Order: sequence, then structure tokens, then C-alpha cells
Amino acid sequence: MNVSIVGSGYVGTTVAACLADLGHEVTTIDIDEDIVDAINDGEAPIHEPGLDELVAEHGGSRLRATTDYDAIRDTELTMLALPTPSNADGSIDLQYMEAGAASVGEALAAAADREEPHLVVTKSTVIPRTTDERLAPRIAEAGLERGTDFLVASNPEFQREGTAVADFLNPDKLVFGTDDPRATATLQALYLPLREAADGDVPVVETGIAEAEMIKYANNTFLASKVSLINDIGNVCKEFGVDAYEVAEAIGLDDRIGEQFLRSGVGWGGSCFPKDTDAIIAAAREQGYDPAVLSAAVALNDAQPERLLGLLDDHVDATGKRIAVLGLAFKPGTDDIRNTRAVPVIEGLQERGAEIVAYDPVATENMREKYPDIEYADAAAAALEGASGAVVVTDWDEFAALDDEFDAMADPVVVDGRRVIERRDGITYEGLTW
Repeated sequence: MNVSIVGSGYVGTTVAACLADLGHEVTTIDIDEDIVDAINDGEAPIHEPGLDELVAEHGGSRLRATTDYDAIRDTELTMLALPTPSNADGSIDLQYMEAGAASVGEALAAAADREEPHLVVTKSTVIPRTTDERLAPRIAEAGLERGTDFLVASNPEFQREGTAVADFLNPDKLVFGTDDPRATATLQALYLPLREAADGDVPVVETGIAEAEMIKYANNTFLASKVSLINDIGNVCKEFGVDAYEVAEAIGLDDRIGEQFLRSGVGWGGSCFPKDTDAIIAAAREQGYDPAVLSAAVALNDAQPERLLGLLDDHVDATGKRIAVLGLAFKPGTDDIRNTRAVPVIEGLQERGAEIVAYDPVATENMREKYPDIEYADAAAAALEGASGAVVVTDWDEFAALDDEFDAMADPVVVDGRRVIERRDGITYEGLTW
């Protein structure tokens, strides 16, 4: 199929590269000429395992990029994968999605008569009824008729940063939110190569558009709440001197609970959980309902970095002391620092008057733009040298291999927010929830 994708961020670029790898002709549209040039040159504009290889293989051939919306006229469907950032009250900002929808409508209106209506698919996470009530009208503003000139659908993504390529190519489910059988058939055709590669063993959920939009929020907020619940349980375990990870291993054997997302620690971040949880809370309140459990999940998550620093305070007066922050990305496998727990940790250390030295394998430059005045090390060992304390914020595998490096610390106090460091002789070790 010929596919166009508006937006070349984490979602758009990954989806585009994977669809190209499945054999589709894919054109991405983005206003950033540097991103466009990079994709056409076979270079991935973001850090994501497996993405470099796909873009290198298909960039400039089956995968092309442009700044011109006219490119969608030669495609059968267009995906909207544009940012939906949070407003101050937690609600989502739809200006980019609405502008993109309007531009798609204008490009389609200028095209010659089509035999079949063009399918516009919402890929970004938006609250229920957004596609119907906010995006479809913007497309139609160009003089198009829904059902005749264009169709709309919701096809939410369930990709985790750090494993996005693998998640796309090996999905737990595909969700097709439509109100027209022609839209459903187009989405079925789009994903047919993926399902054939998996011998058809990919569950497909065919549902309404608003239901599909809500499924994505339900998915993410359930997982976010699960993390906050195990963190709450872990905090209680810590008070009793109980190892929360042994507790989690046992309860994870219950098939009603499951073992995933039971790693207690400093909390969740990234672009999805915080934004999606805040957005659905704001949307619910706008409807007159206060979702108490989701609100509590956010409050608990926001409190974990301070608990981490509180454990450091028990052993070190950070004022004027060199403190190492290990890990800046919100999770391993990505350079994304959006809503990373490293931000409140760094700011808490700044409030304490610490001399901060930070290290991350791939996210240093992104964090340097946000905090240019703190010191950055080029290796974990360099960050630890002479430090009076260290806090672990991201569970990179390389941190688990640290051993003799702790001997170079002035005062070997290690507060682990991810259970990645082994407790050993010669260091004062504190686990956040164990």
C-alpha cells in the first residue's frame, strides 16, 4: 500500500520504518527539514534500538520524507502521528493534530477526483471523541464530505520506547476503531503482512472510534496505576524491612496479577504515562467525575523521587558534596528525558546545595540542554570518582556491572532507585523499596 504519515517523532518514525519493512511505500511529512533530510539519507532522527537499521535499509527508497502535504494525494491512507502535549491543567493540546488534519484536508481537496475515499487514521493518543468531534471537522473544512471524500479511524499504538520496533512487529493486539466497513478493510489490508508474518496469531480488536481512543488510555493508566501500587506496597515493605522484590515475585505468580510492571522504584516517566494519565484525569473532571485512584497513582509517583533523596539524606549531608546521578533517560534503551525521574532528583539535589555530576549512556546531551550548569561525566566510573553519594535513577545494564568503581568514591553511599546495583561490602547501600 501507499501510506503517508504526518509527524516524524518517536511514533511516526518508528511506525513509518516498520511499515516500510513490511513492504509498504511510506512517505513521512514533517516541518523539520533536518529530520526530512536525515530520513531520506537513511539516518534515524531518534535513538531507538533496531530503528537505525530499518531507516538505513529503507530510507530514500520505500521510506521517504518531505515537508510537502501534497505527497498524501498519491497515498491510500494518512496517519496523524503529531504531538499532543499537556496543557497546564493536564488536558491535551490538540493544536498540532488539528493543524495537521486541516492540512490533510486541504491537500485532499486540491487533488483530482478519487475513486475511493481517503482514510485518515488517528495514531496519536487523544481523548475519546476527538477524532469525530475535533479532527474530522477540520478535514472537512476544505470542502470535503466525510464518507464520500474521506473516512476517519483510530488505530492507537502500543509501543514502548526502547522496544518500539519489536513491539510494532510483534504486537499483543491491533485495535481498529472505525465507523465504516471500508475503513476497517483498509486497516486490515495495511496490517496483513504483519499478521501473515505472525501466522495470523495477532488479536485484532474491531471497535468504535471513541472506544479505540479510550482503549489506549485504559491501557496506559492501568499500567501506570499498577506501577504506583507496587511502589506504594514497596514503600510499606521498606518501613518493615521487607524486600519488596521478593514480595512482588510471589504475587506476580498469581495469574490475576502477572509479573510485569511489578518492579518498584523511583517511578514512571516518559511521554505516555504522565501525559495520558493527566489527560484522562482532566477529561474525566471536565465530565464531572473525579477519578480518585488515577489521581492517587499520580501523587504516589510524584513522591517517589523525594523518598529516594530522603534515603540519601539519612547518610549524607549533600550540601557542597559531590553527588553522582546515574541515569538520565526516563528508561533504558532510549535517549528520551521527557518526564524522567532524573529531573526532580536533580532539582532536589540542587535545592540541597549539592555539586551534581550526572551520567547516562545516551541521554546526556538532551539533559545538558535542560541543565547546562551541572557537570556531566563520560562514564559511570568518572561520575563516581570522588563522590560522597550516588543515586541510581535509570536501570541501564552497565550499572549492574559496576563494582570496583565504587572504591573511588569519597564516601561510598549508594541509593538505588531501580534495584540494579548489587549490595556489596565496602558501600553503604539503600534500596528505595527493599
